Amino acid sequence: MTRWRKSSRSNTQGNECVEAASLSGGVGLRDSKAPDGGHLTLTPAAFARLLTALKHLP
Repeated sequence: MTRWRKSSRSNTQGNECVEAASLSGGVGLRDSKAPDGGHLTLTPAAFARLLTALKHLP
């Protein structure tokens, strides 16, 4: 069973929530409001690049 974790940076009102999970093919990302709507799978390297880019946003 895949264990999804809500991002610690998600909106406290619950309307901007991202969840992540460790998957066999990499890292899964999905919208917590639509868990059955599918997910995006990134390689570990791509996920690391995404996190780096997000940390540098204004």
